[in-house]
Parts: sequence; structure tokens; C-alpha cells
Amino acid sequence: MLLINPDELLARLGDPDLAVFDVRWWLADPAKGRRDFLAGHIPGARFVDVDTDLVAPDGPGRHPLPSPAAFAARMRALGLRDGDEAVVYDDNGGTIAARLWWMLDDLGFARVRLLDGGLPAWVAAGGPVDATADTAVQPGVLALATTWRRTINRETLVPRLGSVAVVDARAPERYRGDIEPVDPVAGHIPTALNRPLSGNLGPDGRFLPADQLRARFEDLGDEVVMACGSGINACHNALAMRLAGLPAPLLYPGSYSDWSRAGMPIATGDLPGAMSR
Repeated sequence: MLLINPDELLARLGDPDLAVFDVRWWLADPAKGRRDFLAGHIPGARFVDVDTDLVAPDGPGRHPLPSPAAFAARMRALGLRDGDEAVVYDDNGGTIAARLWWMLDDLGFARVRLLDGGLPAWVAAGGPVDATADTAVQPGVLALATTWRRTINRETLVPRLGSVAVVDARAPERYRGDIEPVDPVAGHIPTALNRPLSGNLGPDGRFLPADQLRARFEDLGDEVVMACGSGINACHNALAMRLAGLPAPLLYPGSYSDWSRAGMPIATGDLPGAMSR
């Protein structure tokens, strides 16, 4: 199973083989996640800093993937062990925590689940919150794969545009190019389809049933590349595809931030557009 509901997690709280990770983060205020964690988190949770734990110091795009070795070392330091069940959560429908889910899953960690509905659903279900600082943990013995398995870079993607389905998880106004608060040019990767990640969730902030998720993605074909602004939110669509029972897509980690910074052609408007050669 890829999701865990609050009631199930509450029943298992304190299980020595359960490792809970708080992955709250905000683009406009990256330090807010740590402040919110200290104000209240699921008891025993360990805070994961997106900018230092899940991102390389340099590379293509705003949030490049770290090396698998560096990521594994950080997760060991956070106490994750072979045989544990990892539970990841945030307070925004899983849009950030899905990055950690994807990284562990891609490197072959056997049991990682996202808390459906995140911290709001946890609190609504009567789950307790703790306002103490991080609990000291023993470094774990953890073996992960040494290469990312389901990624594609810009150089490999360019000649395949038009034959693979590129899916942009950003909000429609950013996809169209109406606004662009972060990257240098507004618009989207030519040929990319817009499937905003918000469409994966119901009004309660939880993932839609599998059949409804399948209807969002089953028309894409056999080869799918997930993208967004910088490779974080795209993981939410990747998780949605898996929940729908569809094959795991590739991730373009650099996403639009890498594409736009490289001076590549840009499409605007509601239509995917074509790649000029």
C-alpha cells in the first residue's frame, strides 16, 4: 500500500519499526516548515528539510536531486533502517512529502507510505501533536540503490518530445504563462500537457479513489514524463499514477526551472504547443 490513513497510523504510533517524517516546506518561506514542526508535529516524527535533505547543493534546476549516496547518508542520520516502515507527511495534501516518498521508492526502499490528508487529517482524527524539538535517534543501517532508476534529463528528453507524454503538474495559470513567480520565463515545455496536481485530491485534501485517478492519466500512453516547476510537485502526479494502478512514470528532476534557465523554446497558452527543431 502506498497510503496510510490517520486512524491506522494512530493505532501504530510508537511501533519501533515505524519511522515518521515531517516534510513541511513552503516555496515563499522555506524556513516555515521547521517553525511549524517545532510548533506541533506527530509524536516521534523527524523533520526533513527539503532544501538540505532532499536537494543537491547544485545541479540542473532549482531543486536538483542529490546523489543517492548523499541521500542515503542523510536518511541513515535520521534513523531510517532497513526493515522499517517509513511514513511521510506534510500539511498541504502531500504535495511536498511526495518528493520523499518518490525518492525512497525509486531507490528501492520496500515500505514507504504517504499519510493521506497529512497533518490536517491527523488532527481531525484526534491524533496528538508534540511541540518538542527533534528526538535524538540512532543512525540506521540502510542500503538503498546507488542510481536513480526512473529519471530523465533535458538532453535525453528533447529528441523524444512528441513521442513521450510530458505532464506538467503546475497550476493552470503558470502552465499558460499568465504568471511566473520564480522562473525566468513564463510558459511551459512544448508538447507538455497540464494535469494540475490539485486534481488528484478531493475537497478533504485526500487522494481521490483509484478509478478517478486513473481517468486523469490513462490516456497518456506507455511513456510518461512528470514535470513541474522544479521536480518536487511532479512527484505527486507520479504517486497518483501508481495509486491508479498505472505504470510508474519517469521524473524530469530539473523540470521547468531547468528548461527555462537553459534558454529552451517555451510554449504559452492552454495548448501543449510543438517543439521547434
